[in-house]
Amino acid sequence: QLVESGGGLVQPGGSLRLSCAASGFPFSNYVMSWYRQAPGKERALVATINSAGGNTNYADSVKGRFSISRDNSKNTVYLQMNSLKPDDTAVYYCNAWFLLRNYWGQGTQVTVSS
Repeated sequence: QLVESGGGLVQPGGSLRLSCAASGFPFSNYVMSWYRQAPGKERALVATINSAGGNTNYADSVKGRFSISRDNSKNTVYLQMNSLKPDDTAVYYCNAWFLLRNYWGQGTQVTVSS
């Protein structure tokens, strides 16, 4: 199970930190990612972190503004979002992947608006 939290309404230029708490599977084995889906658009990859946390990748649109991290002792992955823009408005989903297993959270809404 994956449960996201931390979404909300923020003004342009503001920051939010999303959290995703995992349970029911060996979290430290899994590659963790954040995706987002804006209204009328397909779900898109935002950021990925490997199982040990030493390797990260980001979509070009968020590079330099977002940071993904994980705490394997807490079974939690984070997404720190800075310098938010209206285009970042979307439902943000947590994903866990390992071999043939793939899990999704229910999503958390992030709205960037003045």
